[in-house]
Amino acid sequence: MSITKVTLQSPIEEKIAWAEVFYRKFGENLLKDKTITLLLYKLKNAISVSRKEMEAIGITDICRECEQLDGGSCCGAGLENKYNGSLILINLLLNVKLPKKRYNPESCLFLGKTGCSLMSRHVICVNYVCKKITDRIDPRKIISLREKEGEELNTLFLLHERINSCQVKG
Repeated sequence: MSITKVTLQSPIEEKIAWAEVFYRKFGENLLKDKTITLLLYKLKNAISVSRKEMEAIGITDICRECEQLDGGSCCGAGLENKYNGSLILINLLLNVKLPKKRYNPESCLFLGKTGCSLMSRHVICVNYVCKKITDRIDPRKIISLREKEGEELNTLFLLHERINSCQVKG
């Protein structure tokens, strides 16, 4: 199986459509793969740990404040174009319901009322911290968060690799 039916330059709607079709056709087979199910489990846990850490050190409050009071900018329209079909597919494997329209026309398609609607996010979305955050959060706390995010991103990489190497029978 090759996850190259759409390119990174394809419109996000095509990437989502591809991922949904692929998921309907092969999702059950992918979920029968023990390595994939183990990596999905590890990924869910790593994401949970990272997000709890973001909440605990105050990053989510800063982001929420920025979005509500300053109009936000990190999750701007067009950021969704960084996502590829396989990352969208991974979110479907994680039982994420994909949005059909933007919550805010000036924001990323995946940004909803309460934050990102995706469970597994692009490395840019995981790693980016703005000056407001670095000015207000102790650097040692950011380093601790980075270690947790590293586990999330490493597991995501391994999952991408495993999915790309699977032979799916349709």
